[in-house]
Amino acid sequence: MGLAFEPFMLRTYMSENAMGSTMVEEKFVFGERAISYTREFAGQKKKTGGMPVDWLVKTMKSRGLEVYTQSFSQTLPFPDEVKERYMVRGTNVYGILRAPRGPRTESIVLSAPCSEGNNNNQAVGLLLALASYFRSQIYWAKDIIFLVNEHDLIGTEAWLEAYHDVNMTGLRSSPMQGRAGAIQAALSLELSSDVITSMDVAIEGLNGQLPNLDLVNLFYAFCQKTGVLCTIQGKLQRNDWNTLPGYTHSLSTMLLMVLKQGSGRPQGDHGLFLRYHIEAVTMRGINSFRQYKFDMTTVGKLIEGMFRKLNNLLERFHQSYFFYLMPSLTRFVSIGYYMPAFGFLALILVLRALDLWVQLSDSARPLEDGASEGEQDSSPSLLTLATPVIICHLTGLALYYLPVLSQEMAIQHFPVSETEAVVLTAIAIYVAGLALPHNTHRVLSGAGTERGWRSLKLFSLLYLAVLLGCTTLINFSLGFILAVTMIPVTAFIQPHRSSKVLHGVALILVSPATTLLLSIYLYHELIEYPVTLLECWQHFLTAVSQGILDHHLYGSLLYPLIALFIYPCWLQFWNIVFWK
Repeated sequence: MGLAFEPFMLRTYMSENAMGSTMVEEKFVFGERAISYTREFAGQKKKTGGMPVDWLVKTMKSRGLEVYTQSFSQTLPFPDEVKERYMVRGTNVYGILRAPRGPRTESIVLSAPCSEGNNNNQAVGLLLALASYFRSQIYWAKDIIFLVNEHDLIGTEAWLEAYHDVNMTGLRSSPMQGRAGAIQAALSLELSSDVITSMDVAIEGLNGQLPNLDLVNLFYAFCQKTGVLCTIQGKLQRNDWNTLPGYTHSLSTMLLMVLKQGSGRPQGDHGLFLRYHIEAVTMRGINSFRQYKFDMTTVGKLIEGMFRKLNNLLERFHQSYFFYLMPSLTRFVSIGYYMPAFGFLALILVLRALDLWVQLSDSARPLEDGASEGEQDSSPSLLTLATPVIICHLTGLALYYLPVLSQEMAIQHFPVSETEAVVLTAIAIYVAGLALPHNTHRVLSGAGTERGWRSLKLFSLLYLAVLLGCTTLINFSLGFILAVTMIPVTAFIQPHRSSKVLHGVALILVSPATTLLLSIYLYHELIEYPVTLLECWQHFLTAVSQGILDHHLYGSLLYPLIALFIYPCWLQFWNIVFWK
């Protein structure tokens, strides 16, 4: 919590020498042409009932680009009720501007998703206007790819997989007909109005990956130069850091980033580029009720300036941070500052495990009165301890596989849709795990022993410490959220008859499902859009279905991590509470 206080944070700075100066003069003046392209694109999209592929190909070719199309298709494991799709078919259109002053071994991407309705039409119009302007300039040392993708993230994933000649998600797509150089950086543009009041930057990618901090600094530097208001997490920066409102504003911005990063969901099309070691951000134009507006020309100059700086790169972004938290666009918390917070939490598990080890060692020592023989007889066998661990992990396997595999059977016997069947099956398996025969040790050994639950808890504590440690290295926010909720309770629970109910309730309150529910509620409070308990429950059900879809469509690791590791580990502690 203290890291959100400005004196405890570092000021952002540009580490890459090629990015250092913003003294280039931006000359983009095609704002009206961008609006004209927007109107024409919207009319063609309405006429064709989808993405106007032929019109885009014709328009890009008329601007001197090498134009290619890529068709793709994907069948979802179950219908996506949020976006109302099941069998997805689409086409990506991309044009390549070859570098006139370079070996054409490197490239930069500017992408704009073709969204449903009137959303993002202005982004496509500005992309075409920028392509026309960039074609007339001779200083480009890198190829520039102008990509218009259909079906948002699915289209982006199809294009990236085909470009790099891999297939990680089972997408079916046509071969890539034309390629540019190795992609160094990418900007994804989202604009839905002719004027904006501010520009928001989204940085969180798939599985919590973040772009190099220099790219975020570059965005901020050119926003300052062009005078555009810039935000992160939808919040403007405040200067009154030494007041309570200033601190709470900084804290809420940082917590929003933690929650978004912890979800593992890409917060824009840029999130899938990061998997291929391509530094990328999504720039989102906001048109609010502020009086001062910025037109397309200003936004075009902002993007032009960033591209001219990226054109100067001599090597990939590597000098600045890849692991950080941002309470504002001018301050950041580096990995060296926030990892000790997790380290102190993990230390609780290690110390508690050491305490149990000492207790087990003391109880195994021979006693002078000869009572040690009885102690040795009651020592737990490997089978006694392995059985509950195996049962818990088998439950996790059922939670991972059965919801999708059993949807056909569920809709035949119950009046539910496929999506509802998947979500309700997952919840049913999750709840059923609490009622498993957690006292198998009594069947196997005849009686539960004091040493039995201590040995199981010693293993569970070390297992949880390793799980959270590995998770934190991949996605700090997710690991920290789980650590803050699970560690205090799991470290101190015991199977005492008098406090069994209290410990059981405490353990349920820190279970993965409850943590997700509370995180959703906290997120809506932080974005100042509070929800009722019923609405929060609806968002919870949607989050479960989207988490499963994200895993199958893009390779998100959150659902398998929770189902196969975190939930079984939590069940082991549930077993300890009800040890007899």
